[in-house]
Amino acid sequence: MVFKEIAIIGGGVIGKTTAFHLATLGHKIVIIDPELDTPVEQNNPLTGSKASLGILMGNTFRRSSGRAWRLRQRSMELWPKLIHKITSKEIHLELETPLIQFANDKHQMEVISKLTKERENLGLRSLKNTLNISGGRAWPSNKFGGLISNYDGRIDPKKLLACLSIALERLKVFKISAKALSLYRSSQLTGGKWKILLDNNQTLQKDIVILCSSLGSEALLKSIGYTYPINAVLGQAIELVIKKDYKNWEGWPKVLISNGINLIPQKENEILIGATLEPGTKPNMLELKKMQELNGNAPEWLKSASIKNHWYGLRAKPQNNAAPLLENLEPGLILNTGHYRNGILLAPACAEWVSEQINI
Repeated sequence: MVFKEIAIIGGGVIGKTTAFHLATLGHKIVIIDPELDTPVEQNNPLTGSKASLGILMGNTFRRSSGRAWRLRQRSMELWPKLIHKITSKEIHLELETPLIQFANDKHQMEVISKLTKERENLGLRSLKNTLNISGGRAWPSNKFGGLISNYDGRIDPKKLLACLSIALERLKVFKISAKALSLYRSSQLTGGKWKILLDNNQTLQKDIVILCSSLGSEALLKSIGYTYPINAVLGQAIELVIKKDYKNWEGWPKVLISNGINLIPQKENEILIGATLEPGTKPNMLELKKMQELNGNAPEWLKSASIKNHWYGLRAKPQNNAAPLLENLEPGLILNTGHYRNGILLAPACAEWVSEQINI
């Protein structure tokens, strides 16, 4: 293998996972991002990985063929191995399982029943309408049923980013806290190195550039004549403190999905709720209220909980292409961006794909 000097633009989970994978193969890596390792609380709105709740839904995907399915299945194979490689003494990282998803109507339950029969080997099974996951807390009955996925669940994004940062330091991956403004080739000849102009007046020259910069990818691509429109889709999340019906979370799954809204138990009387809900870049407080009330289906203890923390984030959704954007555009220029709601889920498989492109 010929080792390359590689610049990865974007320091979220996608960028850092790609950097880790390539660095372990022996390539010399630099990550470029203006918000490298800054605390999540300092960024509002959040973008990319910092906006994520870390939910992994690889086995519950409705299609059973095509690129999206293959990427999900490959990532679900790779995640346990990656966690083992990057977990540290300081931070314990794990895939928290299981995940339960309620059906919203009779038709959806029919789809779920068929899916679980086909994927018993992937840890899926149907749940009837007598499901009780409340651990003694009041919870509205679900007359349609749902599914439990024993291998899907959640990875804590903050812990994941911290573990990746520690692993990259160990591998001597260089970091530059700056914004990439534009790209261009240093030579018109095929195979010429790429130059990257940064907002700190620095210019880098590398064999390969990998774009993992979420919403920032569109402008960089325009600087070299490519048009890849990427829309911002907004999600909101709240951390709630429960005041009524105070109990622990015994019997609850690590992730519960009801009416498209994700509920993630935390400490004894705290819970995270989040969903990707709206187009645009500004949060709607009415949508936030509807989310906390589970669109009118929430129990009283959830509706009366106080908000400890609230944040919103922007996801990068390709306008004219399927998510994610995985393309080898020309020698030395690779796209690994626009993952929409599945950046953390797909990170290992996409990093592996990038390494394959480098060796073509």
